[in-house]
Amino acid sequence: MTWRGAWSRLHKPRAPQISRLQGKVAKAKPRWKEQAFEQGFWDAQFPLLNTPDKSVLIISFLLLGVQSNSWSVHVPSDVTGEVGKMVILPCTFTHPYKTFDRTLTAIWRIKEPYNGTVVFKCVSQSSSELCKTAVSYKNKYKLLGNPRHKDLSIRIDNLTWSDSERYFCRVELSGDIHDKYESRNGIKLHLIAAPRIINITVSSNGDRTFQARCTAEGEPVPALTWTGPPSTNLTSTTSMNHRVTKELRYLTHDGKYTCTAVNSHGRAEGAVYFYKFKASNSSFFLILILVPLGIKVLILLVMVGFTFFSKGGTYCCFPQPSSSTRLVTSDGKRQIKSARRG
Repeated sequence: MTWRGAWSRLHKPRAPQISRLQGKVAKAKPRWKEQAFEQGFWDAQFPLLNTPDKSVLIISFLLLGVQSNSWSVHVPSDVTGEVGKMVILPCTFTHPYKTFDRTLTAIWRIKEPYNGTVVFKCVSQSSSELCKTAVSYKNKYKLLGNPRHKDLSIRIDNLTWSDSERYFCRVELSGDIHDKYESRNGIKLHLIAAPRIINITVSSNGDRTFQARCTAEGEPVPALTWTGPPSTNLTSTTSMNHRVTKELRYLTHDGKYTCTAVNSHGRAEGAVYFYKFKASNSSFFLILILVPLGIKVLILLVMVGFTFFSKGGTYCCFPQPSSSTRLVTSDGKRQIKSARRG
């Protein structure tokens, strides 16, 4: 064998051995990926598992056995209610204890967290006791949820425009460490309302002109429209918050004027009648006033006269003295004076 053949044989790759090695690598590769995934998953969930300090590792497992969750409060950002009806404000929470059998306090505030005005408060002394209401502003706030079941939801009855506020729920757990948690962003309560005519009048100015005024409320703010006798009356509109006023100026035609308020939740109407008095002269107007007054005075005199003459001429006089009348003199002695009727 030449040196060339020996060299080529010495350095010739072993095909079967390489193929078997590649097969082992191919089979082991998925397991490596699975181990890497599992290691990354547990590292992400429990960072303390990577620590070389075994005491920290043991403490972490003990804490996981005591605490089930962390503190959190779950509320929607917005809730919509209708004026005059009721609305529910939902609020749920979690705490780091599996069980809690001490005093629990549920609180609702308005306007701002932590320092806002308290509108509702209830206290539960133990898990077997209901949450007793301590504060309910105007008695319109009612607890719907069960704080022991991590639910602080409340109901607000008979909604008014002043109830459109931002609400914050809060829970307090009393014990060795007084734990408390409150929603920071809160719930914004939006109100809607169908239109309602709250005032409609006709008035006059010093220059003897007349105008009709209509005021309505609703949310969204309703659009007002005047209808009535054909004319070229001027109008003006003013709006503030959920109220709007529209004035119909320089009324000249007699008749019925109707104000219509419309928004996306309904429609309302109100009407006023306008009749302008037209007198030919002032004396006619004076007669129109004095004639009814004179008739009333005449009737009163007739009634008085009838009452007087119905007694049949009875005279009103002092009683005449009898034939024997006792008189008392200045010295206190009694004297009897006889007198006869003439």
